[in-house]
Amino acid sequence: MSFKTILVPIEQHDRMNATLETALLLARKFDSYVEGFALRVELPTAFAVGDVAAVPIPALEHDIAENEQRGRSLFENFMQAHGVPRGADAKALSSGWLDNAPEGDHFVGSHGRLFDVIVLGKPGRDPQGPRMTTLEAGLFESGRPVLIAPPSPQPQMGTNVLIAWNCSTEQARTTAFALPILKRASRVVVLTVEGGAAVPGPTGQQLCRYLQLNGVPAKPLTVALDGRVTGEAVLAHAKALGCDLLIKGAYTQSRLRQMIFGGTTRYILSNADLPVLMAH
Repeated sequence: MSFKTILVPIEQHDRMNATLETALLLARKFDSYVEGFALRVELPTAFAVGDVAAVPIPALEHDIAENEQRGRSLFENFMQAHGVPRGADAKALSSGWLDNAPEGDHFVGSHGRLFDVIVLGKPGRDPQGPRMTTLEAGLFESGRPVLIAPPSPQPQMGTNVLIAWNCSTEQARTTAFALPILKRASRVVVLTVEGGAAVPGPTGQQLCRYLQLNGVPAKPLTVALDGRVTGEAVLAHAKALGCDLLIKGAYTQSRLRQMIFGGTTRYILSNADLPVLMAH
């Protein structure tokens, strides 16, 4: 697998530029094709009037058309400004726009099955910003990894990588997805948080052996919680090591449990300031 095809849902919010910058960092590494489409919240498209059949709402249809045009302009202007040509070129960096994408976050998951990775902004508290429902649609419905862009653009990505190893199936899958990036990295650290959230499974040293056999310069590192939650320890060491990408399996615990009690995935989604590659 390589990251030759990248999907970037486009919305009008302050983090969109950082999302596009993150997608472009990855695309330049693999001479990828980057596709954008206008992401819109699923809304009722008709009202029932008296005894007659439901009719479309012209004002809503107009807003939808304007939103798509704004999204297309944002995407194409960005690509043009960064020298990315239009067209689906299998051998060179290129870009394209998908017209008339269906509404709703579910399309992120279904259309995302045709791409090597989906790039999304990090969800936050701003109701007008990236939404958790969009991210979860990508994670749970596409079968593909999701690259979560930080709030601010980064100068580089994938040269100094941290793998947050918790022995889980989700983490193993995410690490396998990340192999094309890991093989190009200058440094890869497999982090084990002793006493942190984990499941029974192979050790960090064993994962390093697997990665080394695949041409990845991986080294193990075991750290203590020191009174922190696991996600806090992971991000603290990512920062201390100067990492520019975090590889993290998503939701080893259930979404409901993490929503109620918190969890490593939720903590990292709320607090990461570097790109995070996730998969479930």
